Amino acid sequence: MQRILITGANGFVGQILCTILQEAGHYVIALVGATSSPHKHANQTLQCDIRDADGLEQTVVKAAPTHVVHLAAITHVPSSFKEPLLTWQTNVMGSVNLLQALQRQAPKAFVLFVSSSEVYGASFRQGIPLTEDTLCQPMNPYAASKLAAEAAFQEYFRQGMAGVIVRPFNHIGELQSADFVTASFARQIALIETGQQEPTLKVGNLEASRDFLDVKDVCAAYVQLLKLSERGTDYPRCFNICSGQPRKIREILNEMLAMSSANITITHDPERMRPSDIPMATGNTQTMRDTTGWQPTINLYSTLEQLLTYWREQVSAERH
Repeated sequence: MQRILITGANGFVGQILCTILQEAGHYVIALVGATSSPHKHANQTLQCDIRDADGLEQTVVKAAPTHVVHLAAITHVPSSFKEPLLTWQTNVMGSVNLLQALQRQAPKAFVLFVSSSEVYGASFRQGIPLTEDTLCQPMNPYAASKLAAEAAFQEYFRQGMAGVIVRPFNHIGELQSADFVTASFARQIALIETGQQEPTLKVGNLEASRDFLDVKDVCAAYVQLLKLSERGTDYPRCFNICSGQPRKIREILNEMLAMSSANITITHDPERMRPSDIPMATGNTQTMRDTTGWQPTINLYSTLEQLLTYWREQVSAERH
């Protein structure tokens, strides 16, 4: 049995990953913010802000992890423009604090750092599936902070720490904030169906193509990668987590609209129009497949169905 410390455990991915790991029989230690509530699907919950270096070191002593998944981050791109200092302090210095705490207090722990496909940035203009060796050219503070954190992890790996970096592409599913595109669509459809929103769905850029995955497939990839701790040092250090099959956002929206009997019109909302000149973002997942055998198994249509069901339940619960 592994003792797995999950930072950012109360976030979208963290909640699902904790559940999956606990069901698999591992001892799950949820690390949440200083004011967050205990985690429902963890054997133990610890509270600490990752920007607090001393507090984080004490937390690592209490957790005594064999494995760590570092999810805690500011992840919303628009928020990273509004609060760049918070983004850099959390995503970079928070990561360095964790690495330092692990080096001192749990030097044998295997650490999985969740970066982002956003680090590729302008390289997506090539219009081809990118590999892990592609030049990273971040285009926002979030992506830049993740790439800086990657550099910190690579330095600790060079010094002998065990672990990997993952670059997941767009992952979607229940529990994701309505700040993100598919959850926004689902929530608006649910509100329209119950008469709480005019029958007009507000959208941003529908012409962009993105590489979407079900969050449970992404978590399954992390579970596979944690097993690399049994392979000494014989493994790559960086992995794309993606489907390799970009989907136009307009197609995703049309599929979701077809799941509703409501008569819904579409309107472009200037607030949601991101200044993106990246028409397509997709990745090559060969390294992941060759190393672990992982590949996505969940049909995107069923993910969208579950997402819409989830938001219908959320909207219904908010009314009562």
